[in-house]
Amino acid sequence: MAGPGGRMMAGGGPDQRSLDFKGSGKRLLAQFKPQRVTMYAMLVAVFFSVALSVVGPKILGEATDLIFAGIVGRDMPEGATKEQVLDAMRERGDNGVADMLSGTDFTPGEGIDFTAVGEVLLLALAVFLVAGLLMAVATRLVNRAVNLTVYRMREDIQAKLSRLPLSYFDKRQRGEVLSRATNDIDNIGQTLQQTLGQLVNSLLTIVGVLAMMFWISPLLALVALITVPLSFVVATKVGKRSQPQFVEQWKSTGQVNAHVEEMYTGHSLVKVFGRQEESAKLFAEHNDSLYEASFKAQFNSGIMQPLMFFISNLNYVLVAVVGGLRVASGTLSIGDVQAFIQYSRQFSMPLTQVASMANLVQSGVASAERIFELLDADEQEADPVAGERPSRLRGAVALEEVSFRYEEDKPLIEDLSLTVEPGHTVAIVGPTGAGKTTLVNLLMRFYEVTGGRITLDGVDVARMSRDELRSGIGMVLQDTWLFGGTIAENIAYGASKEITRAEVEEAARAAHADRFIRTLPDGYDTVLDDEGSGVSAGEKQLITIARAFLSDPVILVLDEATSSVDTRTEVLIQKAMARLAHGRTSFVIAHRLSTIRDADTILVMEDGSIVEQGSHAGLLASDGAYARLYQAQFAQAVAEVD
Repeated sequence: MAGPGGRMMAGGGPDQRSLDFKGSGKRLLAQFKPQRVTMYAMLVAVFFSVALSVVGPKILGEATDLIFAGIVGRDMPEGATKEQVLDAMRERGDNGVADMLSGTDFTPGEGIDFTAVGEVLLLALAVFLVAGLLMAVATRLVNRAVNLTVYRMREDIQAKLSRLPLSYFDKRQRGEVLSRATNDIDNIGQTLQQTLGQLVNSLLTIVGVLAMMFWISPLLALVALITVPLSFVVATKVGKRSQPQFVEQWKSTGQVNAHVEEMYTGHSLVKVFGRQEESAKLFAEHNDSLYEASFKAQFNSGIMQPLMFFISNLNYVLVAVVGGLRVASGTLSIGDVQAFIQYSRQFSMPLTQVASMANLVQSGVASAERIFELLDADEQEADPVAGERPSRLRGAVALEEVSFRYEEDKPLIEDLSLTVEPGHTVAIVGPTGAGKTTLVNLLMRFYEVTGGRITLDGVDVARMSRDELRSGIGMVLQDTWLFGGTIAENIAYGASKEITRAEVEEAARAAHADRFIRTLPDGYDTVLDDEGSGVSAGEKQLITIARAFLSDPVILVLDEATSSVDTRTEVLIQKAMARLAHGRTSFVIAHRLSTIRDADTILVMEDGSIVEQGSHAGLLASDGAYARLYQAQFAQAVAEVD
C-alpha cells in the first residue's frame, strides 16, 4: 500500500503527456458515427429552427414599420401623396425629417392598420413557435445520440478492461483506473449534452444572422464584423491558458479518487499503524493540487464570458450609432434598424455562447483523451482463432525451459522445467519474491512466458483460448474476493452452469461453511457487500473454498488458501481439500507445514529457479534449501501442531 519512503502511491505516472486537443476532439466526434442518421436528423431540425429564428426579427421589423408608418401618416393631410408631403417638408427647410421619412412607406391621412399589424405579429408568433418545436426535437435527438454514444463508450471501456493484461493493473492504482471509467466518462457525457446541440445551433445562427445582416445592410454588417477578430483573439488566448489546467484537473481527480479508494479499502491498517495523519496529509496534498488546477482552469475559462459580453456591447453600440445615422439619412427604415439591432444581439450571443462553452469543451476533451489512452493501451495477445484443446482434460502439466521477466533487463524465472502428473499435488515453497505466485500466473496465462512453453495434457497453453484453459482450473487465493450479493450467489459464482440451492449447500458443507452460514440471520440469503462485511476473514475464505468446490476443476490452485483460518478450521479444510484434490492436479503455495507435508512433490524455489524437489522426508534428509527453510520457518509450527 505504501510506496518508497513510506509514502502512499501517487496517481500520476501514465498521465503526464499534454493534451492533443485537435486529435482527441476529432476522435471524440468520430464516436458518433453509428448515430449519424440521428445526427443528420438533428442537423436538419436545427437548420430549419435557426432559419425560422433568423427570419423572425425581420418579420417583427415589418410590424414596427407598419406602426411607425401609421403614426406618421395619420398626422399628414389626407388625399396628398407621399412625394407631395416630402416635397412640402423640404420647402419648409425640414430636409432631415424628409430624408428620414423617405425610407418609410406611409400613406398620408391613414393611421395604424391594426389588421395588417396583427397578421404580421401572428406570423411572427407562428414562426417562433415552430422554431421552438424544431429546437425541442433537435434537443431530444442530441440527447439520444449522446446517451447512446456514451453507453457504447462504457461498453468499449468494459470490454477493454477485460482484454488488458494483468501488468496494466499492476502498474496503476485501482482508483485511478476507476476514475477514468466513471468520472471521466460522466464528464464526457455531461459535456456533450450541454454543448453539442448548442454548438451546432450557435454556429448555424452565426451564419444565418450574418446572411440576414448583409441582406439588410452590407455596411452595418461590416461594422458588426469589426469585433469578430477581437472575439477570436480573446477566445484563442484564454483557451490556450486554461487547457493545460483542465488536463491537470482531471489527472488530479484521478489521484484523489485513487487515494480515497486506497485509504477506504485499507482503513483498518491505516488506523492500526497510526498513519491517519500521514494519510490525511497526503490527501490534503492531492486535494490542494485538485483545487489549484480546478480554480485556475475555471478562472481562466470563466473570464472569457465577461470579455465576450464586453465585446458584444461594443458591437451593439457601433451598430446603434451607425444604424441611427442610416435611418436619419433615409437609407434604412426604423424597422430594419430594429431588426438589425436584434440580429447584432443574435450574432453576438452565439459567439459568447461558443466562448463560454470553451471550458466545458476543453474539460470534456481532456477526459476524452484519458479514455482514449485507456482504450489504446497494449492488450494481451489475442487467443488463436481456432484454439486447440486437449482431447480429454486429465491435468498433466509440463513446463519446458520456461523463462519470464516483468522487465526486459530483470530476469525473474530462467529455464525452469517441471513435469506434474495428473492427480498429483505439488507444493511450492520458497522465500518471498522467489516466483511462486508468478509460476501460477503463467500457468493461468495472466502473464505470457517470454521463453519456453507450458503444456496442459500435451497442448501448449498459448495455443488454447484463455477461457478454455481457465475453465478447467479452480483457484482459492489468500486475498478473498466477494461481490455484493447473497452468500448463495457468491458460492454459485464458481459454477459454469445453472445449479440448484441443494448443490450450493452441498458445496458449503464440503468446505465446512454450512454451519456458520446457518447461524446468520438470513442464512444463505444473507446479503454481503463487496467488502464482505458481517463475516470474518476466515469465513470469507470458507465461502471462496466452497465456490472452488462448485467449479469442479481439473487443476486446483491454492495460494495461501488457509492463511486466514484458525488451526481447528484449517484441519477441517485440509480434509475437505484432500477430498477436493482427489483425482485432480493441485498446485499449493503455502507456508503452513500441514499443507506442504502431504504433497506428492515439493518444489523449492529461489530467485525464479527450482533448486530442490522431492518429498517432505526426502528433502529434509538431503539437508539442503528446504531443510534450511524448514528450520527457519516451520520448526516451531511443527512443535505446536504435533
